[in-house]
Amino acid sequence: MSARTVALTAVAPIAWGTTYLTTEALLPPDRPLFSAVVRALPAGLLLLAFARRLPRGAWWWKAGVLGLCNIGLFFPLLFLAAYRLPGGLAATLQATLPLAVMALAYVALGERAPGRAVVAALVGLGGVGLLVLGSPGGLDALGLAAGVASVAVAATGLVLTKRWRAPVDMLTLVSWQLVAGGLLLVPVALLVEGAPPAIDAPAALGYLWLGGVGTALAYVCWFRGLTRMSAGATALVGLLNPVVGTALGALVAGEAFGPLQGLAVALVLGGVLGGVTASQQRSTRRARPVPVAGRPAHHAQPDRTAQPDRTAQPERLREPALSRS
Repeated sequence: MSARTVALTAVAPIAWGTTYLTTEALLPPDRPLFSAVVRALPAGLLLLAFARRLPRGAWWWKAGVLGLCNIGLFFPLLFLAAYRLPGGLAATLQATLPLAVMALAYVALGERAPGRAVVAALVGLGGVGLLVLGSPGGLDALGLAAGVASVAVAATGLVLTKRWRAPVDMLTLVSWQLVAGGLLLVPVALLVEGAPPAIDAPAALGYLWLGGVGTALAYVCWFRGLTRMSAGATALVGLLNPVVGTALGALVAGEAFGPLQGLAVALVLGGVLGGVTASQQRSTRRARPVPVAGRPAHHAQPDRTAQPDRTAQPERLREPALSRS
């Protein structure tokens, strides 16, 4: 796991951290399903036109399942949490994702997380608890439930993506999921929310940002990282999402940010750094050559400087005479 891989993967949660402020400030109110469709479907169709490759065989239904988890369910739940909770709190609820992913990855993939990575995830979860306790006023129960549910479906989609290993590049895989999830959302959005609302200039700008940077670019970076890191390590990088959401909420929207929130953000950042470092060290240990019994690891390779045994005859010359008839 290289620093470049971690940095590119981090583009996704940093972009996602802007979702909450963008939703509050620019998008039409109380339209989570419509916002999810506009965010997913145009970006997916654009990427699909670029990739020019459709699923084959079992990947038709697999792309549908991944699109449902990562897009069709995740986006509406995420927007619902963003509409009904303070941006910093809605973002920081995503800090429970690493624990959910580690548990599912252990069951579905047999991927055992390093002990320090689990501790790091718990530290990040502690940061969530501090932000929940430090939120002024009462919490919206529906928004809180939506935030927790979004974590559950995101963890399921992430682990299934790791398990199934698509036979295509990341851009193509992302396009399949965005189109599948967007198409599944269209009839639900029309049935629940009715006709699309009027889109003014700020809303158009918000949708362009969320669809281009927050979806197309972010998901390509995210799933690329997933192919190069463990599921748990990838989810730990996702803890940057609440840091960005909380910072933007405080700097731009004037949300409360005091010592308690500062401590929570520090815990989240510590969880990211500690967890990724632990996963990287474990990957490095696995990559080292296995030592030969009785020898240190650096002697495990054959000694190419040793002189050959000139008294030993080649196998061909030691064959019995009957075998050469």
